[in-house]
Amino acid sequence: MQPAQPTIVFLHGALNDHSVWSKQSDALAARGYAVLAPDLPGHGAASPGPALASVEAMADWLLARLDAGGIGRALLVGHSMGSLIALEAARREPARFAGLALLGTAWPMKVSDALLASALEDQDAAIGMVAQWSHMPLPASDDREEEPSLQERSRQLMARIAAEGPPGLLHTDLAACKAYAGGAEAIAALDCPVLFILGRLDRMTPPRAAAALTAAARHGTVVEVDAGHAMMAEQPGAVLDALAAFAAICAQG
Repeated sequence: MQPAQPTIVFLHGALNDHSVWSKQSDALAARGYAVLAPDLPGHGAASPGPALASVEAMADWLLARLDAGGIGRALLVGHSMGSLIALEAARREPARFAGLALLGTAWPMKVSDALLASALEDQDAAIGMVAQWSHMPLPASDDREEEPSLQERSRQLMARIAAEGPPGLLHTDLAACKAYAGGAEAIAALDCPVLFILGRLDRMTPPRAAAALTAAARHGTVVEVDAGHAMMAEQPGAVLDALAAFAAICAQG
């Protein structure tokens, strides 16, 4: 008997929410997949409560959320901080997961002291820096006055989540990423397929920063897209195509 088709669970990154996945999650739901895209605690009005201060605590929260939803078999799709949460959750309950798709990932996930200090002392300035570094710069000839740029939309999203969430949320998230020490143990223990989607122009987690993970994955595949860290927005079609092909493989396992 074939196992039940896994639920695709989307995990957002630092100071983001489920909406960063809308183009991919909506398209995969339309193709018949069961989809869950939760907001982490403290990340938006729909998920109140204190923020979780470690990747390990976030993984525990995710596993409890899956239990509460009756989700027994899942494909985890995580971006940046969400990729670390996926890794740690799979380390804790490896038999539960049909596969992991890790986007904009790195381990160790280095965060500069300057950015951490800015996030603590002037969160608005730090949000501006993260929004800028997460996106490819627009060509000088690209004049889009009629609508906000992807960078500006990202800044607005983070500002809203920061306003609705607990104080210092960006610092909490970034510090959790930097402190996570379980990446090597987690990736070495995985026996499920792992897809790495990396942005060739990613300035936050460049492809070389994922080398320790890609080299250690027993069943790993690497896909690079012409995008920065915010690849789901900059190259939505390419990311969707890679995820759809991977989901089809995992559904057969």
